[in-house]
Amino acid sequence: MHIMHIALGGCLKAPPVQYGLSEDTGGHIAYVLGAATRQAAQPGVTQVDVVTRAFDSFGPDYARAEEPLGPKARILRLRTADGRYLTKGALWAEVPALRDALAARLRQGPRPDLLHAHFADAGEVALEVGAMFGIPVVYTPHSLALDKVGGAADTRRVMAERRIIAQADAIVVSSRDEAERQVPAYDAGAIGRTHRIGPGVCAVAREAGAARRLLAGMLDDPDRPMILAIARPVAKKNLGALVRAYAGDVALRGMANLVILAGQHATADADAQAVLAGLRADGAGLEGRFALPAAHDTRDVAALYRMAAGTRGVFVNPALFEPFGLTLLEAAQAGLPVVATRHGGPSAILGDLGNGRLVEPLDEAGIAAACRALIGDAGEWDRASANGRAGIGRYDWDRYAVDSVRVYAGLRRGARPVRLGAARLLACDIDNTLTGCAPGARAFARWTEGADLSFVVATGRSLPEARAVLRQWELPEPEAFITSVGTEVFLWGDRGLRLCEAYDRRIGASWDRAAVQGVVAGLDPAWQADVDQKRHKISLFGDAGMAARVLAALDRAGLVAQVVHSHDRLIDILPPAAGKAAAIAAVAARYGLGLADCIAAGDSGNDFDMLDRCGAAIVVANASAELAGLRPRAGLMRVGQPFARGVLEGLERIA
Repeated sequence: MHIMHIALGGCLKAPPVQYGLSEDTGGHIAYVLGAATRQAAQPGVTQVDVVTRAFDSFGPDYARAEEPLGPKARILRLRTADGRYLTKGALWAEVPALRDALAARLRQGPRPDLLHAHFADAGEVALEVGAMFGIPVVYTPHSLALDKVGGAADTRRVMAERRIIAQADAIVVSSRDEAERQVPAYDAGAIGRTHRIGPGVCAVAREAGAARRLLAGMLDDPDRPMILAIARPVAKKNLGALVRAYAGDVALRGMANLVILAGQHATADADAQAVLAGLRADGAGLEGRFALPAAHDTRDVAALYRMAAGTRGVFVNPALFEPFGLTLLEAAQAGLPVVATRHGGPSAILGDLGNGRLVEPLDEAGIAAACRALIGDAGEWDRASANGRAGIGRYDWDRYAVDSVRVYAGLRRGARPVRLGAARLLACDIDNTLTGCAPGARAFARWTEGADLSFVVATGRSLPEARAVLRQWELPEPEAFITSVGTEVFLWGDRGLRLCEAYDRRIGASWDRAAVQGVVAGLDPAWQADVDQKRHKISLFGDAGMAARVLAALDRAGLVAQVVHSHDRLIDILPPAAGKAAAIAAVAARYGLGLADCIAAGDSGNDFDMLDRCGAAIVVANASAELAGLRPRAGLMRVGQPFARGVLEGLERIA
């Protein structure tokens, strides 16, 4: 496979990268380089190219036509008539010339198997060139204009993003917020082509010497706990709020220093210079405790994380909105706890790692309080530091490479065939039913290759999360996805997975979501994250007692809904016509089958209805106590083995 990434903005070169050299030289550069170099090491990948734009500003490094990145990986630079560095906003005028330059290169060969575009300008080039040569296009937006904070969205950019999201063969994003809220805001149907693949993190320095040299003479006592922020000097990064939070909190000033790394000051444009001037003004009177270095290199950045961790400080990302947050991963790898904006990707990262606190970025007192709490509580600091180190393995460039290449390969195969002649249908939960034992998962994957029945999954997860878990466990994609506790059915079509609109309409007509939510809100519940609240699903945290309270309150209000309790902590409220069993029946009907012809396999409370109603049911040995109430009947099997091996045991009995 020959992969071609297209990333036109910023100053892209082989490491070491001068992050902050321009306002557009940020985290997406690390993303593209990390992805490309590790993809090149994958079996079956013959070449990885990174296509960017040549310009004469900032020295000869950015004018070279070709630059090696490593074995089977290189940077290719397209030359147009305008040899100046152009900011993101100015690049739109160059799109036609860059399209023509790339097309001319591909006419000479060799042509890639896949174009992976980063940001909307590259997406426009990729769509047009892909159409010329019949090459599939994958799109990673990195940030989307509809989520622009503090001003009107860029209409030109929004239009381009809308077109690319609608037409790309696949969309690869880093967070659930991007996959389940931001991308569908442009095109609801795009979720069936969207894949969440977590990026990796580059290794940070093992010692802090470079950081101490960088800060020499700037801090009176460099061994005090360090509050560290690293971001481009643009308004949306909200760095001024952090300076004001620090300056306005006497206790915080007394316990810690503040260090902000905000790009390369000498090359900053007028907007960035205005932000820097504001930081200096807000920091007036903080001499000896506040450092704002004017220049740095990648070694300094890595060493600052290590130094801040060594002083038992914190890393702060106060952005108004952060699409993902690679800096939070770098801090976690160094064992540095974080205080981060609750808007965007950081909420998912902290949810995964448990390595700090989320804050409202406009609440300056709240930012200061969170910093004080972490720095001042040794136990909390130790837990957050240990959690970050322990969990960072989830974010790995080799894992990203495996998953992304698997997505690419699926595009070349086309839509998954549906076995319309199958006499039985198997519907499996994913978590702790198919997952939990790697050898068992592999055995199940081998079994599906020769199975004479149709295979679908029925999960409480969303579609992007279900696909991510299947990739992680090297399990096959099914012939249909039943997601969000049976409130969504996704079927394969010519352009991938599409929501079954007939099922969606049917279950939606069976309840009054707003009225149900109003009753539930009166119980002062612990809501699950916003991204878990779906059109036909309301999700809470709570035990069996809370589930009973919800059901009783709905009964008193004369409202009908299903209340599903699972894993002893999750409560999902669904339309009465929804649920996994109803969704399985809808899928089975496409095969000319009924529930009596279906086999269900599961382990928890949200599997109860399908295990109770399908013709055959497999309850794996690791099942939760919530399934103790299943009525004994012919066809219900409680097998002796856990996880996927238990599913295979049950299938052997049925055969």
